[in-house]
Amino acid sequence: MIRFENVGMRYGAGPEVLQDVSFTLAEGSFHFITGPSGAGKSSLLRLLSLAHSPSRGLVTLMGRDMASVPRRELPALRRRIGVVFQDFRLLDHLTAVENVALPLRIAGGRDGRILDHVRELLRWVGLGDKLEARPPTLSGGEQQRVAIARAVINRPDILLADEPTGNVDEAMGWRLLHLLEELNKLGTTVLVATHSEPLIRRFAHATLHLDQGRLLGPAGELAMGEAAIGEPA
Repeated sequence: MIRFENVGMRYGAGPEVLQDVSFTLAEGSFHFITGPSGAGKSSLLRLLSLAHSPSRGLVTLMGRDMASVPRRELPALRRRIGVVFQDFRLLDHLTAVENVALPLRIAGGRDGRILDHVRELLRWVGLGDKLEARPPTLSGGEQQRVAIARAVINRPDILLADEPTGNVDEAMGWRLLHLLEELNKLGTTVLVATHSEPLIRRFAHATLHLDQGRLLGPAGELAMGEAAIGEPA
């Protein structure tokens, strides 16, 4: 599902923020990615979400070399990737329901079924009384839950989450991770960037570790066949 070969990435003319990163993640796997601030976790997720291109190396997603994909096909590929950003990126003029419904509307879903599905998911994440609220009236944790609901609503092939539990209490954090696990059981490949050691210990998924832009290898054991991690050059 995801393959990096000797990937480097820089912003503009600056130094590389990712260096010789190589790994392969199998379809339907679930991984945490850890590392100190500035290690390159968010930059790695930007490559995976097709928000940025590598400066060198090979990135393959869903069986396709991203360097050879025509620009006109990128929007359709991006719709197969759900992303939870640290800054949420909700649309302030839309309600919680309308924000979460966006991916389904773009995919051409029927309004009646869309709204029923969206309301059910928002109730599950504890926002049943905030369905018509707009993001500026919500707390940071509530906005985080809306962003997660939007990312998972259309069952993407790949789900990328950047500190998805950073703005919620522990109990809600566990609940949100269980939601990502349920999505994973349906076949979605999940990659979660986090600083939370308690989260990693509780859910015990395979873990990759970045430090100063280099992948140092798994911080925990990888199940045979789930993923192969290349050592940095």
